[in-house]
Amino acid sequence: MGEATVRFTVTDDDTAAALGSGSLPVLGTPRLLAWCEAATCAAVAPELGDGETSVGTRIDLEHLAATAVGGTVEVTARQVYADGRLRRYAVSARAVGPDDRAGKLVGSGEVTRVVVDAERFLSRLG
Repeated sequence: MGEATVRFTVTDDDTAAALGSGSLPVLGTPRLLAWCEAATCAAVAPELGDGETSVGTRIDLEHLAATAVGGTVEVTARQVYADGRLRRYAVSARAVGPDDRAGKLVGSGEVTRVVVDAERFLSRLG
């Protein structure tokens, strides 16, 4: 089963204030969600054949702790279910660093992806 871990550092562009999801200069939930999806893309990538990609179809995410600009977050996606083209991943985001926040759970949830033929998928759009 696929697993991947990716690491991100929070910048001003990643904040709730910058993304329009709040007014504070802390990691915005939309960016955390995008990082969780990026981890699932990395986890599914080794399974993809020529011309295949995956698309996100469902996300369940709890944003549990704030992260300041400059903070580092490590996101892990671990495949927990596969059936044909369908893949489900447990995702967790943890604070990384030398301070007392290291290891603190920032977010957790589940992301569902479906493997598709990229060309066929795009041809249905127009």
